[in-house]
Amino acid sequence: MERRLAALYPDAHCELDFRTPFELLCATILSAQCTDKRVNLVTPELFRRWPTAASLAAADQGEVEEVIRSTGFFRSKAKSLVGMARAVVAEHAGAVPQQMDALTALPGVGRKTANVLLGNAFDRNEGIVVDTHVARLAARFGLTKGTDPVRIEQALMPLFAQAGWARLSHLFIWHGRRVCDARTPRCTDCALADICPSAA
Repeated sequence: MERRLAALYPDAHCELDFRTPFELLCATILSAQCTDKRVNLVTPELFRRWPTAASLAAADQGEVEEVIRSTGFFRSKAKSLVGMARAVVAEHAGAVPQQMDALTALPGVGRKTANVLLGNAFDRNEGIVVDTHVARLAARFGLTKGTDPVRIEQALMPLFAQAGWARLSHLFIWHGRRVCDARTPRCTDCALADICPSAA
């Protein structure tokens, strides 16, 4: 399965635009219940005005809300962004930490967000990002019956080599966006239909 997906999507990568770990952390917080395309439209202005954790930590939350409004849930996201930045400054001297427990201790950062950071900003495969696409494909492929993201992640981790965990998430996400759609999966066009128990 992984080999087939890798052949289909050799360029699979994180589709959030970022240059630094701090930028990816902000973008990932914004991506909750929002498309990557929308986030990528918003982050250039966010990063222009507040390019570092120190500058965002000192930002007025209302101003941040206005910049990120179109991503949805902008009040809670702005609170998370400013809170995260203040914690990074106060507890990590302004540098985004590279440890799972330190990341998940930051406001607005759960295990999924931490996995995105570790795998894509620091090249560390400590877990598998489980977003809606990964959860859907894992169920359709019959890899898990769980619905909780942490349980899905725990079910997937023993099935795939750790060195490829970050890439695996991208492969699932790309296939989920392009073929294995939530409402109308294109099973007749799917290169994995012959090994998928959910194929129509």
